[in-house]
Amino acid sequence: MSDSNPKNLGSFFESKPLQGQHALITGGSRGIGAAISNVLAAMGANITLLARDVGALKMQSDHLQAEFDAQVFYASADMTSESDIADSFVQSVKANGPIDILINNAGIGKSAPFHKMDLEFWQATLDLNLTGTFLCTKQVIDGMRERGYGRIVNISSTVGLRGYAYISAYTASKHAVIGLTRSLALEVVKKGITVNAICPGYTETDLVSEAIDNIVDASGRDSSEVKSEIENMSPMGRMVTPEEVAESAAWLCLPSSASITGQAIVVAGGAVM
Repeated sequence: MSDSNPKNLGSFFESKPLQGQHALITGGSRGIGAAISNVLAAMGANITLLARDVGALKMQSDHLQAEFDAQVFYASADMTSESDIADSFVQSVKANGPIDILINNAGIGKSAPFHKMDLEFWQATLDLNLTGTFLCTKQVIDGMRERGYGRIVNISSTVGLRGYAYISAYTASKHAVIGLTRSLALEVVKKGITVNAICPGYTETDLVSEAIDNIVDASGRDSSEVKSEIENMSPMGRMVTPEEVAESAAWLCLPSSASITGQAIVVAGGAVM
């Protein structure tokens, strides 16, 4: 659960510009997904959280209700399963109404040298990061087209804009998400729907913590040394916070952001220009 409290951000959130809209967030139980749910709930949206961990989902749901008096639905779902996705989206619509905002955030980012990577490793990465994004977007696109309104935000990464060693499957999947974002944006640009990607740099999440642990296990180096090296990859000398990513995503969800579409917006402290 994120500790962010967007209520402290002032009159912008007091106006609740997303009042009554339904925002569905995949991977919404922790990290960037939880931070996005905090901001959107503070802006007045009804929230659906999808993830695998029921305990973490309940904890974040309770937080949203207590802090923001939000209307929240959550469900455990496998974001690589077409039937799981279809069922959970149907349930969310019954609970919160038609989906106005989709945040495709669920993802994995395991590392392996290419010459040691097998097809199962490759496919598992693409199944969640790319095909999961496709399947979730398919669930909402017809309704958004019919209503003439929608906001889709895909959480990609700076690796979607450049190459990084030892994460070729992850890099390929995130490049593909940006390609999907740009293509779909052009298809629906006259339907009142925007489609954008956020590209965070290294962010203070469980995913990055696990990556640091993997490097430590493989190299025997000290974890603080590895973390410091990652932080120094950014010109600002630190990792991005989930809240910084969340507030960027929330801006793209506003009705007033109608002219911003097909973009891959970098949130990385100047690491990728």
